[in-house]
Amino acid sequence: MFEMKVPSPGESISEVEIAQWLVSDGDYVEKDQAIAEVDSDKATLELPAEVAGVITLKAEEGDAVAVGDVVCLIDTEAPKPEASAEAPASKEGDASDSQVSSESAPAPKAEPKAEPKPAAEKSYATGHPSVAAKKLMDENGVSANQVNGTGPDGRITKQDVVAAMAAGFNTSSAAGWGGTRDMERKRMSMIRRKTAERLVGVKNETAMLTTFNEVNMKPIMDIRKKYKELFKEHHGVNLGFMSFFTKAVTEALNLFPHVNAMIDGDEMISHNYADIGIAVSSPKGLMVPVVRNAEQMSLAEIEAEIKRLAIKARDGKIAIEDMQGGTFTITNGGVFGSMMSTPIINPPQSAILGMHNIVERPMAVNGEVVILPMMYVALSYDHRIIDGKDSVGFLVKVKEMLEHPEKMIFGAKDPAEILLGL
Repeated sequence: MFEMKVPSPGESISEVEIAQWLVSDGDYVEKDQAIAEVDSDKATLELPAEVAGVITLKAEEGDAVAVGDVVCLIDTEAPKPEASAEAPASKEGDASDSQVSSESAPAPKAEPKAEPKPAAEKSYATGHPSVAAKKLMDENGVSANQVNGTGPDGRITKQDVVAAMAAGFNTSSAAGWGGTRDMERKRMSMIRRKTAERLVGVKNETAMLTTFNEVNMKPIMDIRKKYKELFKEHHGVNLGFMSFFTKAVTEALNLFPHVNAMIDGDEMISHNYADIGIAVSSPKGLMVPVVRNAEQMSLAEIEAEIKRLAIKARDGKIAIEDMQGGTFTITNGGVFGSMMSTPIINPPQSAILGMHNIVERPMAVNGEVVILPMMYVALSYDHRIIDGKDSVGFLVKVKEMLEHPEKMIFGAKDPAEILLGL
């Protein structure tokens, strides 16, 4: 009997939580097959089977397990089950029973094919959803009483959830959203608990302030409109706003190094590089993978790296090392419709830039009112090491480079200044 122990997911992590088992007790598993998802305080990781055999689970979903503890046993001597022949046999049995029945009783009148019931008349599931069905339901905000379970004892299968979402949900009979006055108590994941702890720590341990500015997005929007197809054809990635913001931030950090620093006890650590954390939403919550040495990257390289990290986060395959070591963070609440907010610092960093939605607003330009696509930007910073003039100057420089994208090619200077040797 092989004992599978919890491997160490990274330095300083001593405990993980069983997020969900991907197999059931008594299943036969293959070597390297993913058998569970485990949460550390930084990431969700898949636990692969180290050997093949029949598995016996030794921990429940939600259990906190120390690194090195046994989570399951695998019987390596158990024979691999043959391909099941029960289904064809069952069909033959059914056919035989049907034949006997037809000989002893008159043939029943053919009944019309049952029409699918409208959503309001569904016989809702009495059983629990399968692991795959539960994951799909959680990701799409579907509750059990919206799905007709067709599995054994009313168990909800993944196909039941897909069918329910494809059919749509009937809300015409309800004035509101159909509250049932039920309550559900659910333990927060280890990632969310650790995030909550860290964010409260930021509020209590830093002198956090936020400064705001606004950016005319028309120059960048014009560039994207003109070159987005050629850019994608040439580089294989879309040209988004995030690469422009990342490039503008790296140039501004070079001019205002305190914004790229952090406090360690009584010391201030400065960085001569820019590892930019990009906050992305994932099924497990907000994650901040890091684009390393972004100051050396082109727009295409930044876009490709952001895409790679975002896909890993979305698929739950983000690694701890992908999220360690950032020096500055950018978060984009605008994709959810946020117009203005005060982003919270990602410790131990000292500053974070918040992007927001783009709204056409009347602006005064050379004494005339012009409608322009405007975005509010916010910089939250730790006032212990970043002075007001540095925070404001940093945000003004970001604004200047976004409104004059050519400065990203020549650095913070105006191209004319370089031409004139100024």
